[in-house]
Amino acid sequence: MTGVRIAGVGLTHFGEHPERTGRDLFAEATAAAFDDAGVDRDDVEELYYGNFMGELAEHQGHQGPLMAEAAGVRAPATRYESACASSGTAVRQAVKDLRNGEADVVLVGGAERMNNLGTARTTEALAIAADDLFEVRAGMTFPGAYALMARAYFDEYGGSEEDLAHVAVKNHENALPNEFAQFQREITVEEALDAPTVASPLGLYDACPITDGASAAVLVSEEYAAEHDVDAPVTVTGTGQGGDRMALQGRGHLARTPAAERAAEEAYADAGVDATDVDVAEVHDCFTIAEVLALEALDFYAPGEAVGAARRGETTRDGDRPVNLSGGLKAKGHPVGATGTSQIVEMTRILRGDHPNSDAVPDADLGVTHNAGGTVASTTVHVLEVEE
Repeated sequence: MTGVRIAGVGLTHFGEHPERTGRDLFAEATAAAFDDAGVDRDDVEELYYGNFMGELAEHQGHQGPLMAEAAGVRAPATRYESACASSGTAVRQAVKDLRNGEADVVLVGGAERMNNLGTARTTEALAIAADDLFEVRAGMTFPGAYALMARAYFDEYGGSEEDLAHVAVKNHENALPNEFAQFQREITVEEALDAPTVASPLGLYDACPITDGASAAVLVSEEYAAEHDVDAPVTVTGTGQGGDRMALQGRGHLARTPAAERAAEEAYADAGVDATDVDVAEVHDCFTIAEVLALEALDFYAPGEAVGAARRGETTRDGDRPVNLSGGLKAKGHPVGATGTSQIVEMTRILRGDHPNSDAVPDADLGVTHNAGGTVASTTVHVLEVEE
């Protein structure tokens, strides 16, 4: 099987763009990715596109060919929907097809437009990623669901709201130099603890924002990179995917995320590495407790130990293994369908050395991305390595 090189990456600014359409955002992200890659659009053989709520936010289904047109490519296009893991799933399919020799150039990405709906309608739209029969009709929202997971974690392992506040503070600090981030603003632990409660024990600063944005990456086979002299030092060496019961009450454990554990095990085995080899990570911190759960699922910490990692300085930019140097979903933003690929974009730039926070990990050569859907009923994990 061939290796998979990341030839180029692109992002829009993540934030509030209520007057821009999804296709407009995706056109911008793909233009940046092609400029970065130096790959001809005519060479693209497949487009895999992640989007979650296009029918609700823009009254637009069948987005694959629409986004191919926006990107200026003639390749067949497929939309992937797996809630917040939509474009992470698209990346996984692109990697598999490139490895299998079914394509040499794949454009992968995602976009979401959310702010045009307003907070109440966006919350309602996001809720369709939960179990309608057993959760949504009972009034469950995702802040409520993650609050239940946080309570279960605290009850079983300990931890505090202050521990979670340190996660938020860390990720806001990381977002400061990131020109694509929605929130380039510092916060303090005291501000986080004093913020309005969203769903106890989670406060306003424990939650990611409503975000518009798009992301894209041009992935190529090693053979194509060599033949066309493409400068692409970052390779996807591992990919994994896991699933779990949709509704929380169907799970055996609320304080762990088995879907992510399985995805990580598969990705590590695929790459021939283990958790101790990872230098830096981008994880799905839609809520601060989600970062904690992700760190344990990725086997960076034993169950119950990750909750104090940010407070202890272990996952900060100066720590042993920095997490979410982009600012994460918490501060960079979370345009749902774009998030999985945006993690690939950020990690690629970190490992190449052209991210504003690359100086935090100047010797890093292996990074991991973790993208989760719903209450981690769907997860993809990717291993990226520098291979000159």
